[in-house]
Amino acid sequence: LDVQILHYEYKRNLSWFTDLIPGKWSDFSGWKENLKTLQSDEKILYLTFDCGYENGNTPAILKALKKHKVPATFFVVGHFINENEDLIKQMVKEGHNVGNHTFNHPNVIGMSEEQFGKELSMVSDKFKEITGKEMTRFYRAPQGKLSFDNLKMAQKLGYKTFFWSLAYVDWNTDAQPTKEEAFSKLLTRVHPGAIVLLHNTSSTNGEILDELLEKWEDMGYKFGKLQDIK
Repeated sequence: LDVQILHYEYKRNLSWFTDLIPGKWSDFSGWKENLKTLQSDEKILYLTFDCGYENGNTPAILKALKKHKVPATFFVVGHFINENEDLIKQMVKEGHNVGNHTFNHPNVIGMSEEQFGKELSMVSDKFKEITGKEMTRFYRAPQGKLSFDNLKMAQKLGYKTFFWSLAYVDWNTDAQPTKEEAFSKLLTRVHPGAIVLLHNTSSTNGEILDELLEKWEDMGYKFGKLQDIK
């Protein structure tokens, strides 16, 4: 089984995976080895955004990415892709990936293969309708909650599953972190090879991204695309 479990805070979360469904992980050939190979000393970051809906911050995010020539992957749900065709087109035009975050953002644990396939196809079909292109088959589970069976279903549908190794509480629009709070998390916890998760709904992210990218660059980091991860 060649599901890519990527950069999920390696040491701390090795136990998280084995505890998820006791006994079944012994059937997942090479999963620990796959995790270990991702621990790199190369100062490269992979920037990702989860897009639940649009509240005015995505244009500023795209502007900062374009200024710094940084590629990103935007994991979108149904509401976002249905309501923001121009932003989807802009993402593609400017060289970003658009990934699949399911249509309804449900809890996928225990979901049938048929239901799960529909959650993904509703997003990918809309993407093709908007862009005329096939969606890159990158998947991120809603809230990061999934099961061994869900990983297998995603792989069967041709998707690579991506987690993250750097994030902070930026999703609560009623309690946004200050610039200083955001930097205290994102600058001190960054590490070589990190997959960074940010939310497009965060006004803080829209405000700080330009400066944040500059600070990461000053720290010696470069930016890669998820498809570059082997």
